[in-house]
Amino acid sequence: MQKMMTIISNVLRGSASRNGAQVVSEAASMVVSSRSYADFTPEATFDIKKVDLHRLEEGPPLTSTLTREDGLKYYRIMQTIRRMELKADQLYKQKIIRGFCHLYDGQEACAVGIEGGITLSDHLITAYRAHGYTLTRGGTVREIMAELTGRRGGIAKGKGGSMHMYTKNFYGGNGIVGAQVPLGAGVALACKYLGTGQLCVSLYGDGAANQGQIFETYNMASLWKLPIIFICENNQYGMGTSVERASASTEYYKRGDYIPGLRVDGMDVLCVREATKFAADHCRSGKGPILMELQTYRYHGHSMSDPGVSYRTREEIQEVRSKSDPISMLKDRMLSNNMASIEELKEIDIEVRKEIEDAAQFATTDPEPPLDDLCSHIYANEKPFEPMAFMDWNPSLPPNIHQRLPTRSCPTHVFNRPSARALVQTLYTQRECPAGAIPPYTLTQSNFTCSLMLH
Repeated sequence: MQKMMTIISNVLRGSASRNGAQVVSEAASMVVSSRSYADFTPEATFDIKKVDLHRLEEGPPLTSTLTREDGLKYYRIMQTIRRMELKADQLYKQKIIRGFCHLYDGQEACAVGIEGGITLSDHLITAYRAHGYTLTRGGTVREIMAELTGRRGGIAKGKGGSMHMYTKNFYGGNGIVGAQVPLGAGVALACKYLGTGQLCVSLYGDGAANQGQIFETYNMASLWKLPIIFICENNQYGMGTSVERASASTEYYKRGDYIPGLRVDGMDVLCVREATKFAADHCRSGKGPILMELQTYRYHGHSMSDPGVSYRTREEIQEVRSKSDPISMLKDRMLSNNMASIEELKEIDIEVRKEIEDAAQFATTDPEPPLDDLCSHIYANEKPFEPMAFMDWNPSLPPNIHQRLPTRSCPTHVFNRPSARALVQTLYTQRECPAGAIPPYTLTQSNFTCSLMLH
């Protein structure tokens, strides 16, 4: 346990001390320069932690300039993610949210910092801990909360749930561990083929870092010099297994071998932003892929079924919260440099809480999707197919089919394979059934429904 605490302390290095409720590291709070305007400082430059490099002679800058506008925006988004996840925790425990649910609180600086270093026209794909990225990519709190509860107003129309959320240039939300990484390389290949100047960010966790498909993807991405940023969100535990128990080498930023790498303080939104900008410039300049390891920490367990304290202590979690919380770090930077007032940030907190409550109300009252939505949005650029099994019986659909087939009752609704094949073909294409192709039977709503469901 002592070794694990030392690793986390060295990894996060969020701040050296905490006075009262403040969390500010000496490096984080040091102002290099500032310019005052009106009542608040419009801009300040901060020292940030040096990034560890692999196969790179130079890395991101050691300072980061933050405008008051960006600072307030980052604070609002990070607070929204935090409060949204806490509300999801509450709804899950009330059994309003069901199934898998992986929360992102503690890792807010990763999602917000990455988005600050790329553009919305770039592409991003991640694993199942996707709520934060869904928000930063353009989803709304209402859409995310409604998706968690399986409602029609959800961002995936209530059919994706916690792990499968999508929006423009955001490809989820993927449930298979590590499978999103080669998919991200495919998106990057498309970017290069089309010559759009865009890139793809492909995220995965330390638990997925040992997957063979990730190393295969490294190889192809390097061979083809794809514009892709591989990002390993190292939150110290793969489910309930610490990184040192699961990996012979925990230096994930070096795992690409021939791919340049960066190890970044993932609890500092400015450090993440500057590293992402550096990585994006690397990709856009035609140098090929780059790998980033963000050293971060999740406050909740792996999923809602995991209390999160059987393999780590409550004291460990509290120490990270007290010394390295990403929201507190940004808040203290802004307050200590006159970039915002306590009252202003409290007002943002109130607005965020109200937005979350309104979204939760919507997510618990919006209608669930109807059964026939199961067959919608299956094919691109094609009108959704509406299976008759989910519709009111109408003997004119397909036209006159009840007249074209000979009659024979089938009370058990059991058809042989040729009968079922011919029937389904007829109903899909609405064509006349060839004479003698199937034995005679009486076509009823029950027969049709059973046939389509069974065969």
